[in-house]
Amino acid sequence: MLFENQTINLFDKTTTAIPNMMRTDIQEKDGSYLLEIEIPGFSKEDVTAELKDGTLTIIASKPETLEKEDTKINYILKERLATSCKRSFFVGTRIKQEDITAAYKDGILSIIINNPQKTVDREEIKLIPIQ
Repeated sequence: MLFENQTINLFDKTTTAIPNMMRTDIQEKDGSYLLEIEIPGFSKEDVTAELKDGTLTIIASKPETLEKEDTKINYILKERLATSCKRSFFVGTRIKQEDITAAYKDGILSIIINNPQKTVDREEIKLIPIQ
């Protein structure tokens, strides 16, 4: 199942989010932004963050794996299947990959965007390492 992407403009205070899809809290503090994104049920290896053309995109993707034990169980309903979701945030073309740090712990992806006043051109996708 793939949830449709929604781009949020980080600088537009009137933007509304889609409920229950990668719920995000955004704080502005000392010229930096802190994004705390709920991604429960995924491991750090399932989550990627990339920067392209001023847009920061978070992708969580988990393949379906049926273990040997699972094939012996007669499920009536199984809601934990392969899933993928994606969410984008417009951060502006001034942000460089080096301005962004990310960490994933207990189902929360924390992203800090430092010094958004710098001017840089964006042309290619830059992956953000998740600690």
